[in-house]
Parts: sequence; C-alpha cells; structure tokens
Amino acid sequence: MKIASWNVNSLNVRLPHLEQWLADFAPDVVGIQETKLEDHKFPDTRLLELGYRNVFAGQKTYNGVALLSRHPIEDVQIGIPGFEDEQKRVIAGTVNGVRIINLYVVNGQDVGTDKYEYKLRWLAAVHDWIADELHKHPQLVVLGDFNIAPDERDVPDPMVWNENHILTSTAERAGLRKILELGLHDGFRLHNDEGGIFSWWDYRAAGFRRNLGLRIDLTLVSDALKPRAQASGIDREPRTWDRPSDHAPAWVQLAQG
Repeated sequence: MKIASWNVNSLNVRLPHLEQWLADFAPDVVGIQETKLEDHKFPDTRLLELGYRNVFAGQKTYNGVALLSRHPIEDVQIGIPGFEDEQKRVIAGTVNGVRIINLYVVNGQDVGTDKYEYKLRWLAAVHDWIADELHKHPQLVVLGDFNIAPDERDVPDPMVWNENHILTSTAERAGLRKILELGLHDGFRLHNDEGGIFSWWDYRAAGFRRNLGLRIDLTLVSDALKPRAQASGIDREPRTWDRPSDHAPAWVQLAQG
C-alpha cells in the first residue's frame, strides 16, 4: 500500500496537478493539506471519477485537510478530540486495517509569539490523542505537513535554522520527538540517511532551483508497521510543474499485511 502526504497549497489552484499526480504516481491513500476550500466546494465528484473515495474538512482561504483512498475509508475523525479549535487541521480514517492520521501542523509564525504558544499546545494535544489512537490501532500512519524540520539534515544551513528559529526551535523539535517516542518512526529515515533532501522550498529567491528548502512533510509509521515499510521518499516532480505548490509529496510504501 502506497501512502502519501501532500500540502497542495490551494486545491482550487492545484486540482489539475493533483489529477496528473494521482494518475502518474498512483498512490493508494493520500493525505492532503491546505485545501483552502469550504466543504461545499470540495471536488469530491471529480476525485470519485478518478477512483478515489474522499473525506474532507475545510474552510475558506485557510487550512483544510482531506483523505483520498482507492479503498473504503472507515471510522472517520475530524479534529483532535477534546481540543477546541476552529481551524481545520486534522482528519483521520482507517483504510484496509491501517489507521491514518493526516495533520496540518500549526506554523507558529515566530518563536515567542501567541501563534508559537498555540503550536506547542496543539502539539501536546495531538500527542495525547495519537497515544490513544496507537492503543486502539497498533497499525498506524501519521502523516502531513508538520512544519517542523526534524534535525540538521533537514535544513540547508543549521547555523541559520537553529534552536531559536521557527520550524527548528528546541521546543518544536521536542514536541515532534515526543510524538515519535510513542512508538513511531520517520518513514523517510528508514531508507534515507543523507541530508539535503527537502519537501518544501520557498517561492522566493529561487529556493527550489538552489535547493534551499526544508524537510517538513513526514510519514510516520508505527512499530507494528515498521517491518512492512519497504520504501519511502519525496517526489520532487510536481514541484517542477507550472504554478506548483511549494511542497512536494512525501510517501511510504507498505508491504501487504
């Protein structure tokens, strides 16, 4: 089962890209983030025509998440239980016995701001929920735009992207590490040790051409799924297309269970 994550940065703009990528890459399940669409505008009929069942939670202009699957999606959860939040950042479902949690993690703006403090509270809440989900569903994948670069290999310059910088700060990385310590593994790092492979590049200053990016789009697999993780990677191809998202899809391939 090929499972992917892609921050499309406006599904209204990027739907042709998504259609092309689904045809070319043929994932079984995709978690998408930043749909930026209210639910009544979500292209569910078109995606069904392409062979993908879908569940979604969106809002106008900002945020928005969805799960697409070639197979039925069961036991859908929208939002973090018990955490009041109007922002549509979380959706989960079960596909072929694998629980999939799709996250659009808070950006945080700058270290020390109110949005940064909200990010840390959000990470703590999602940690507790994932712990509960793991207990119920040992076969678990947590994927999405985490807005956190896990370590120095995932940034172009660790002197710039340091412990005081948003997306790489000490508290943010500690929040991600705490989630991993529940019994999750960075799918990309199961098969790739090298640095300088990124999933996001700023539109400005020729970020993609100069490969000045960050690896912030992750696919985390549980202990129970780790032996089934055959391959993983980041598909840079859509980032080369006209009017692309600033993110590229991250993916992990699971052997049949």
